[in-house]
Amino acid sequence: MEKQLIPDYIFEVSWEVCNKVGGIYTVLSTKAKTLQKQYKDKIIFIGPDVWGEKPSPYFIKSKTLLKDWQRQAALPQNMKIKVGRWDIPGKPIVILVDFKALYPYKNDLYGEMWNRYGVNSLPAYGDYDEACTFAYASAVVIESFYKFIQGDKYNVVAHFDEWTTGMGLLHIKYTLPKVATLFTTHATSIGRSIAGNGKPLYDYLAGYNGDQMAEELNIVSKHSLEKTAAIEADCFTTVSEITAKECTQLLGRKPDIVTPNGFERNFVPAEEIYKKRRTLSRQRLFDITEALTGERPQKNAFLIATSGRYEYKNKGIDLFIDAAKKISLSPDLEREIVAFILVPAWVEGPRADLKARLANPGIATTPLPAPFITHTLHNYDQDSVVNQIQYLNLNNKPGNRLKIIFIPSYLTGDDGIVDLSYYDLLIGLDATAFPSYYEPWGYTPLESIAFGIPTITTDLSGFGQWINSREEQGVKKSGVKVLHRSDFNFVEISEDLADTILALSHCGKVQRAKIAQAATTVSLEAEWKHFIVHYTQAFHLALKKASLRK
Repeated sequence: MEKQLIPDYIFEVSWEVCNKVGGIYTVLSTKAKTLQKQYKDKIIFIGPDVWGEKPSPYFIKSKTLLKDWQRQAALPQNMKIKVGRWDIPGKPIVILVDFKALYPYKNDLYGEMWNRYGVNSLPAYGDYDEACTFAYASAVVIESFYKFIQGDKYNVVAHFDEWTTGMGLLHIKYTLPKVATLFTTHATSIGRSIAGNGKPLYDYLAGYNGDQMAEELNIVSKHSLEKTAAIEADCFTTVSEITAKECTQLLGRKPDIVTPNGFERNFVPAEEIYKKRRTLSRQRLFDITEALTGERPQKNAFLIATSGRYEYKNKGIDLFIDAAKKISLSPDLEREIVAFILVPAWVEGPRADLKARLANPGIATTPLPAPFITHTLHNYDQDSVVNQIQYLNLNNKPGNRLKIIFIPSYLTGDDGIVDLSYYDLLIGLDATAFPSYYEPWGYTPLESIAFGIPTITTDLSGFGQWINSREEQGVKKSGVKVLHRSDFNFVEISEDLADTILALSHCGKVQRAKIAQAATTVSLEAEWKHFIVHYTQAFHLALKKASLRK
């Protein structure tokens, strides 16, 4: 049997280390505890210092950690770093990199990457410069630390997440050939773009050429960098079988291994605290609904939400609103339903009129103007959610059995209206729905069942496919309903979603408790302690390939 190669040091580079942007933050921050247990303080995360002089809420600075290296670290162009620990379970070591000092050298970097690897940075725009400068700065940090510890004596893995870190991987491969490189794409930039632009991704996948589509959709540089990093990495991974197919077709390399995303139970509070937080969350959601619409929901109202990044079609936000309209017209609508859209948009600030009402509870008897949105937006008239709610006439009139509420802010506990974190708000819900069209894994439904909240997802998400691979199917046995979604079945899936939500709202107390228990039980199967083995294998594959290089 082949001897398992084990890393002595692991560096993991991501734009979302100590920087809460999306699902990758959840991947890394929940995975950290298990990695820290296995590789105690030999796992070092590297992220961007986006905080400057302000303190980061996720970072604990240390004066003693890696002190000897810091004294000797000869970093270029007065590049600054902060060393400390990530304030999450496991408290791993983190190096935050202030990469701004390297901006003036970006064109030299791009020239180098073109000459060595053919990465085409000429048509770049948007966040490309920022991402590449950060990735390069991270590679420079790894290089410095590697030389300090005399890394040639050790098994060292450098793990890079997403296209945003690709240039770091390519730099390390060239300057430190003994370091094993690992590249994980959580979603291909070109696949996301094809789906987001309304083109059918799945039925026509075999006919798409990634380079050609990148030209057509104007993302040549991101795609070029991502494809090159995938091809050049010692080990290439992605998070689900559905994305593995996409990578093979669009990036030209089949992933060596699929590394599905796990979760940690310690994000879920103990029973007594859970009950208190559920009461608080429901109270807050009821208060907001009453202040906006002039009507307080009944005590047994069924609260459901969708959440995630504002990718209107990819995340199925359009479907969620469409299904809400169908429910509002259904003769089967017995119990009051409030549907929440918890998706960050271009927020200006909390609504002053809503704040005033929330400060004086019980006085609201008439709806506010636009009684479906909690914050003001910079682009209210162009916002897709607002436009669809208005187009479908979901206007929250008094007496309506279904209300819809758009909370367009990041739920970090300080948005000015909800003032609860996402997880604390999630506890108050009765169900969630994520009818995604493009969802490489799908953290939101996994988080939901971990909190005992039943969820609805689709078989176009990695998580939905994982649920479908299990023996127990259906919401009553697993707490998860997986809807079949294709390129062209919007109407059918909208009806299925509406029917599933209505069926859940009809469940009695005993049945609800059973479904919640089933959801929690299934979530235990997706803990990192079960899934980390895939990463252990990925480290082995990367080290094995690196060892063959002279």
